[in-house]
Amino acid sequence: MDQQHILDVAQGSFTLLRRPFHERSTLRAWDAADEYLLDHIDEQGLVPAADWLVVNDVFGALACALSAGGIAWHSDSVVSTLGTNDNLSRNDLPACDPLPWPLGDALLGDLSRPPRTLARVILKVPKTLSLLEDQLHRIRPFLGTGSEVLAAGMTKHVHTSTLKLFENIIGTTTTSLARKKARLIFASVDPELTPQPSPHPMSYVTDTGIATVNHAGIFSQTKLDIGTRFLLEQLPTLSLDRPGRIVDLACGNGILGVAAAIRFPSAELVFTDESAAAIASARATWQANLAEREPEPTFLHTDVLDGVDDHAADLVLLNPPFHEQHAVSEAGTTRMFAEAKRALRTDGQLVVVANRHLGYHQRLRRMFSSSHTVAGNKKFVILQATA
Repeated sequence: MDQQHILDVAQGSFTLLRRPFHERSTLRAWDAADEYLLDHIDEQGLVPAADWLVVNDVFGALACALSAGGIAWHSDSVVSTLGTNDNLSRNDLPACDPLPWPLGDALLGDLSRPPRTLARVILKVPKTLSLLEDQLHRIRPFLGTGSEVLAAGMTKHVHTSTLKLFENIIGTTTTSLARKKARLIFASVDPELTPQPSPHPMSYVTDTGIATVNHAGIFSQTKLDIGTRFLLEQLPTLSLDRPGRIVDLACGNGILGVAAAIRFPSAELVFTDESAAAIASARATWQANLAEREPEPTFLHTDVLDGVDDHAADLVLLNPPFHEQHAVSEAGTTRMFAEAKRALRTDGQLVVVANRHLGYHQRLRRMFSSSHTVAGNKKFVILQATA
C-alpha cells in the first residue's frame, strides 16, 4: 500500500482509505487534527474506555486507533460509517455499531436503565457551527462533573465563535498551540452552567409558500440558497414528460422534491441523502406541506442512490454538493451523475443546478445520450440530461 495511506501514530500503524477510493486521489482519510488528538491522548496516558464517545470521525482514523477501548462512536453520515467500517476491516479490527442520529436519543438508550454518563468525548470540529452547536447540546446532559470534551480541528475551522459554543454549552474552554495547522480544544464541564435551549431545528417559508424544516448542519439552513431558488423558479417551465417516479438526490431539506410533487401531483417521490439529519429534515418538510398527499414518499438514508433499483426513475433532481467533508472534490459529483444514469429509465431526465464555473455540462455530455443547458444566469446554470 502507498505510504500516503498509512497513518503512523503511537497507537499503531493503520492503513486508511477514503470512501469511495480513487487511485488518482491524493486526499488522505485523516488530517493533522486526527494526529494531534491521538498524540495528545498518548502523551497524557489516557486509556480509551466504554464511557468514551467519538463524534465526527470522518473515515475511521480515531475508531481504528482507539478501538481497543470499546469506545462508542457516532456519525450522521452513511459515507463516514461505511468508510470507517471499511478501514476497521482493512486493519483486522472489529466493526463499529454507530450510535444513530439524533445523538441525544441514542445516548438515552433503553429508558428502563439510567442514562449513560460520558467520561470523555473526542470530537472533530464539524464543517458548520450549527452542527457543532446541536451536537454539544445533545451531548451536554450526558456529561458529569469531571467529564471532558476533547475536540480538534484545523485552525481555519476553529474560530472565536467555535470556542464560545464550548464555553456557553459545556463550560471552561482552553486551546492548545497550533501544530501543522491543527488545534486542540479542551472543555471541562461546569455543573453550575445552564445552557440556553438549542435553536435547532430551524424553519422558514419560501416566496412560493413552501415551508421548510432544517436540522443542524443542513445546507441552506436559515434561508433558501440562490442555486435552489433559481431551479425552483425554472422548474415550472422545464419540458418534462409527466414522471411516474421522481428522485430528489442529495435532498437536504427536501425542498426540490416537495416542489416537484406539487407540480406532478400523482408522481411517487423518493428522497435520498447520506445525512440522517437531512433525511429527517426532508421528512419534516414533506409533513409541513404535503402530509395528506398520496402516494407517500420513500426516504432513504443511503450512499448516493443505493437502494434505488436500476431504471426505476423518470426524473432525478440534483443540486450537487462539491465538498466531500472539508475537501473540495469532483469525484462525488461524477458518481452522483453515474448513479442517476443507472437509476433512470430510458429517456428519463436528470436535472441539475450548478455553479456555472464548474463545467458540469461537459461531463454530462460524455456520460449521457444528450445534455443541454435549459437556463442560466451570471452564476448558475440548469442542465438537463437524457438517459
